[in-house]
Amino acid sequence: MPATSAQPPTLVLVDDDVALRSALKFALELDGYRVRTFASGEALLEADLPARNVCLVVDENLPGIGGLDSVGALRARSQDLPALLITSHPGPGLRRRASRMRVPIVEKPLIDDLLIRNIRRALGQTPPA
Repeated sequence: MPATSAQPPTLVLVDDDVALRSALKFALELDGYRVRTFASGEALLEADLPARNVCLVVDENLPGIGGLDSVGALRARSQDLPALLITSHPGPGLRRRASRMRVPIVEKPLIDDLLIRNIRRALGQTPPA
């Protein structure tokens, strides 16, 4: 997988579902990414995040602060990292908010390679041949 630096990109995965978080971490590491995981938006906001070569993958339905609000809080701190929002059945209001924030939504269930294609697009990577 081509990367813009010597190290592979870091994916910051935030989901309160332990099984899904573990499964996604495993699958994304197999694709060559470094993966940091968090169980809540609050934990994400307390973390020291890389400034570049990183993509946020954040579940919307988190206890406490939601995924899109977490991304908004980071951006308010001038941490304008590429981000994807994963959720089931996003309503029109959430879609509008995510669009205004330039945060693509990837709907659950995460089938085929939809998530990885969106991650590559967010990171500016070209898909493998």
